[in-house]
Amino acid sequence: MPRLVVFGEALTDFVRTGPDSWRSVAGGACWNVARVAATLGVRTGWGGSVGNDLFGREIIDKSTAAGLDLRFAQVVEAPPLLAMVHQLSPPQYFFTGSADLAFEPAHLPAGWEHACEYAHFGCISLVRQPLGARLVALAGSLHAAGVAISFDPNCRNLMDADYPPLFERMAALASTIKLSDEDLRQVYPALAVDDALARVRTHAPRATVLYTRGADGMTALPPDGGRIEQPAFAVAVADTVGAGDACIGGFLASRLQAPGASLETHVRFAAATAAAACTRPGAHAPSRAEVEALLP
Repeated sequence: MPRLVVFGEALTDFVRTGPDSWRSVAGGACWNVARVAATLGVRTGWGGSVGNDLFGREIIDKSTAAGLDLRFAQVVEAPPLLAMVHQLSPPQYFFTGSADLAFEPAHLPAGWEHACEYAHFGCISLVRQPLGARLVALAGSLHAAGVAISFDPNCRNLMDADYPPLFERMAALASTIKLSDEDLRQVYPALAVDDALARVRTHAPRATVLYTRGADGMTALPPDGGRIEQPAFAVAVADTVGAGDACIGGFLASRLQAPGASLETHVRFAAATAAAACTRPGAHAPSRAEVEALLP
């Protein structure tokens, strides 16, 4: 059974490339996290559902190639979840389809939760109903059973003014929270950065918080106080798609594979994974060799 299970959406991005042309790319924040961890060598399951169509089959094929445990993926007869990215700068997009909403935790393999050491949740899967309610309930039951919860809000335009209470509910369950500067502004738009991070800490006093700022690096806030500043690695950037997903995927992989290492080591590995993901276009899941090439 997997040591890490990532729950949430996989989708197909349709990116407009011209007045009458589009490019399709398999993606989805939660699926990206799962692929990163699996590619780095962690036994990983992705818990989500896709349609029984060419887009769903591409996601399943790429899940197989990454080494994900397919017992956790569900294929359903429903329209595929698509993200229609009709403008890149600034990003403008909308979602269509419903295959992701059919995911049923009750259909997961028996006894999986006893082997699971980390369960990761985040992004739009938590606000698309009825899926969101199922996943929040699952996170609560896993937390009560002693499974470590990882949470990345990965805010999108579906997160409206009602989202902060859900964010705080998930933060209270989490032992690891990764959030970007953009996430923090969207959740707490009226607060300065330090005040917003202090607000997160009041709801998650025992969590390690990873606050990422793109090229400006990352700050790790351990539960016992203090802070770790990790600069971003200098690489030739193809694009930054999926860098945040690679960051948390790399962090979880490091914690599972080197449990005795320092938090500084895990944070540095996460930063290197994010940087390695940026060296190729799209949501690249870097190999361990690519990540370690950036480390001394």
